[in-house]
Amino acid sequence: MLKREIIVSTRDNATRVALLENRVPMEVYIEPDEEICLVGSIFKGVVENVLPGIEAAFVNVGLDRNAFLYVNDVLPQSARADQSAAGIRDLLHPGQEVIVQVAKDPLGNKGPRVTMRVNLPGHYTVLMPTVNHVGISRRIEDESERERLREVVHRARPEGMGAIVRTAARGIAAEVLADDIRELEKLWRDIQKREAGAAAPSLLYRECGLLPRIIRDLFTEEIERLVLDSFTSYARSLTILDTVNPQLKSRVFWEDKPDIFEAYNVNQEINKALQRKTWLRCGGYLIFDQAEALTVIDVNTGRFTGRVDLEDTVYKTNLEAAVEIARQLRLRNLGGIIIIDFIDMSHEEHRNRVLEVLGEEIKKDRRRTHIMGLTRLGLVELTRKKVHPSLAELLLTNCPQCGGTGKIQGQRKDWA
Repeated sequence: MLKREIIVSTRDNATRVALLENRVPMEVYIEPDEEICLVGSIFKGVVENVLPGIEAAFVNVGLDRNAFLYVNDVLPQSARADQSAAGIRDLLHPGQEVIVQVAKDPLGNKGPRVTMRVNLPGHYTVLMPTVNHVGISRRIEDESERERLREVVHRARPEGMGAIVRTAARGIAAEVLADDIRELEKLWRDIQKREAGAAAPSLLYRECGLLPRIIRDLFTEEIERLVLDSFTSYARSLTILDTVNPQLKSRVFWEDKPDIFEAYNVNQEINKALQRKTWLRCGGYLIFDQAEALTVIDVNTGRFTGRVDLEDTVYKTNLEAAVEIARQLRLRNLGGIIIIDFIDMSHEEHRNRVLEVLGEEIKKDRRRTHIMGLTRLGLVELTRKKVHPSLAELLLTNCPQCGGTGKIQGQRKDWA
């Protein structure tokens, strides 16, 4: 039986959240108190530059750096416009005012990525005011329940708007889902009113802080406990749940510990996740080499020598590696292209089983992830949606001496 808990620390001028499964940290979220959350925030911006060479535009939304708007994220001015055949110059022009929502945080020297396809998340549904489409969470697998939810949302959504049914909506009554959609529609109408009287660039809607987002997005019936180290945050959580899901209030606990992350072994796992090498229980290990848009993971047998033969040793190492890699992707919050170099296996059934295990573990990830399969060189290629900076990008700073390479210029003393 999988026991899932959420641990929240709101001390040391930051909010830190850890998702635990059977007391093992799986995901970590960190948000300093002085930082505002950009992802999900909605701005009224002004198009500064239109660049047909990259089919994108840069939008001034009032931040330090202009936001990046790709052509596929632009809403056509006319419903009759064929966006698939339109270039960025056909859709936008400098000086044009647009409503955009931040889809990705600023990363490195890049500004935030934005979209004109706004979505407003609630506890059970996500309202899409600009898209006429109904979607159901892929984690809801029962076909009869999917059909029920689809019919409920079709009836409850505002005309011309779309909605996505979240996993938390499974088994929820129709009137509760309708109330959730009505609240989101009201929020959208309020944003439109602000936009009508606001000068560009300006902020129209700011996404809530980390604690309310975690309660809204992560704290569902599948979570056994929500544990906080601050009574103020504990009381705030109960207040939020009054409107989100009062039935979950009995699962909220306050534990006055000096360092709740230390008490639940989260700090130790964070420190391990910041290392290049991660050891497997069998004695093998993983090597993570992270670039801006690409991460390479190498699997090694290490100290594990096995008891049968080489193929069995390799197979068992790869199986354990597949499970741990899926966890590390979530814990380290790695995104972009992921290349995994499993140890070569002779038997096809072994290769298929390792891929199957990797796929089963990836399904537990809330972030959209696609396994592309084996390359011709025997490497496993997958992509994971990148929204926020990785754990290393949040907590580590490049060395000013080596620039992040881990190497410095010097002469070897052992020249022949």
